[in-house]
Amino acid sequence: MDLLARREHSRRELLIKLSRKFPDAAVIDAVLDKLEADVLQSDSRFASSFFRLRVQGGFGPNRIRAELRQRGISDVLIDQQFSEQIVDWFAAAEALYLKKYVGVNVGDPRERAKCFRYLQYKGYDLEHINALF
Repeated sequence: MDLLARREHSRRELLIKLSRKFPDAAVIDAVLDKLEADVLQSDSRFASSFFRLRVQGGFGPNRIRAELRQRGISDVLIDQQFSEQIVDWFAAAEALYLKKYVGVNVGDPRERAKCFRYLQYKGYDLEHINALF
């Protein structure tokens, strides 16, 4: 309960954190099942919260998908979040580009490559990046 009081966690995150302190996996699974039954822990709610947080942080769709998978969220829930929460990824990429590279001459191939790599690192598709240039 202490972990969930601070922020939403996925089932996998809780499993990893609890297994560090408590060696009995059967007890941990029972506790997680009870938390899920009481709707105190929800992977769907976690995915929604995490998705909004990462979009606000300037991250793109590829990075958000990868991070959700890493935290144990199923592809079905990930696809559900992407369909429910409408985001204009082109506008998000443009806002990040303008914030980071205002006043930078992207006509210079070295600066352009640096900008390109940064946007890829943040999780944007080639389609989004090429639309900026």
